[in-house]
Amino acid sequence: MFGISPLGWFHTLGSLPALAMAAYMLVRHGRIVPRSVPGAIYFASMVLGGATAFLVAKQPVSYAIGGLTLLVIAVGYGAHRVGFLGRLRRYIETISLSFSVLLLLVPTVTETLTRVPDGAPLASSVSSPLVLGSHAALLLAFIVGLVVQIVVLRREGRAPLAAYR
Repeated sequence: MFGISPLGWFHTLGSLPALAMAAYMLVRHGRIVPRSVPGAIYFASMVLGGATAFLVAKQPVSYAIGGLTLLVIAVGYGAHRVGFLGRLRRYIETISLSFSVLLLLVPTVTETLTRVPDGAPLASSVSSPLVLGSHAALLLAFIVGLVVQIVVLRREGRAPLAAYR
């Protein structure tokens, strides 16, 4: 079905909780909240998806996306531990984890458009106008969302740092 191997299904289904958790946290909190139950589910699902990307990848860019995903997840979830960064930690965390959502959505949209419906996909290749337009829309949404997140963080910057920990 859809030309996906059993390992590919493991990768795909293992990554799906990250989509749901990201949507939930972005709607509820306006950002990925790493030290929460949805944040823990997001972390586990993203690590699983990023690590298994190396096993199912067929294009060189897939390896780069998998590696970059693992890197930004590590930075985003580890930023709060680097005390000397002070208030910058929250910005690094937010930017990294928002970028991880983009890294999740780009291959998700690409694979969906080039595989669904089974046998007659909406897009014939990764370079089709529909796929490229979708990538452009994702990038635009990421940039707008990141600007909003940074504005909110700046406004919250007057709050005590103890609330962040």
